[in-house]
Amino acid sequence: MSEKIYILDTSALFTFIEDEEGADIVENLLIEAEKGNITVYVSFISLTEVFYITKKEHGEQNALERVKLIQSLAINIQESDESLNILAGGFKANYRMSLADAFIAALCQYHQGILVHKDPELEQLAKSMQEMRLPYKK
Repeated sequence: MSEKIYILDTSALFTFIEDEEGADIVENLLIEAEKGNITVYVSFISLTEVFYITKKEHGEQNALERVKLIQSLAINIQESDESLNILAGGFKANYRMSLADAFIAALCQYHQGILVHKDPELEQLAKSMQEMRLPYKK
């Protein structure tokens, strides 16, 4: 049996960082990754999103602290390359989604992973990739 691979969307990172409903699900994935039972990836673009959203809402120092926290977790931060650029471009061309979501979807497809999110924009991909939906904010 091959190891399970999970891709955390930016919304999953915020769920964990801000202790929203579903944070325990993300935390359990991170614990399993720490134990080496699964592999967790985050796209480079999610770090950018966490930084700029946090900076706008809570200031640059908090934004930097959150990025350092993510970097300290048992996750692989995936930078882009030619194949991810092409995959992301395909998602952006074929679906109504942000460029960030296109890169996250591309990362998921590339690793044949399970997309962990609570982003309605990503629901349209449910037929083409596995997903684990976190509880949406009420």
